Amino acid sequence: MFDDDEKKTKVRVLKKITPTRLKNIALYYLKRFETTSAGLRQVLRKRINDYAYQNKEFDLSEAYGWADEIISDFERYGYVNDERFAEMKIRDYAAAGKSMRYIRGKLREKGVSEEVISRLSEAQAYDEEEAALKLARKKRIGRFRNEGQRAEYRQKDMAALARAGFSYDIAQKICADDEF
Repeated sequence: MFDDDEKKTKVRVLKKITPTRLKNIALYYLKRFETTSAGLRQVLRKRINDYAYQNKEFDLSEAYGWADEIISDFERYGYVNDERFAEMKIRDYAAAGKSMRYIRGKLREKGVSEEVISRLSEAQAYDEEEAALKLARKKRIGRFRNEGQRAEYRQKDMAALARAGFSYDIAQKICADDEF
């Protein structure tokens, strides 16, 4: 029914990686997403590695050097700013009811330095109980669950809050029937 040639998938030939092309890739990515220097480095290295996989004679170390130069230029221009990224993420995650432990972990994953994370998390006004209440209201757990089901689901609700990064004391307060 099908020829053997039709069954084969065609390999997409990638365009040659040059400093200009890498810069365009980075600009296009930054146009769509706010990121850290480590995140942009990861994106550029993936593109470099994909091209190098198809073209074995390609010099990876030279291309990595181009990427590092582009990232340092973009940091100097203000296109990439880890502090701005961290401030935005802290604000967004706090508004979504995420715990500070969760926020710190996500920022570490994105490559934000520990010094920047601790300085910004101390500077931001953040109330752990308020964040836990937001999460509980959103997921309808703890005191936001129907009264008839609260006792039955108390352990599951506390576990959900613990997985979200909140302390045991805060989870207890949220799952308690009385208002605090």
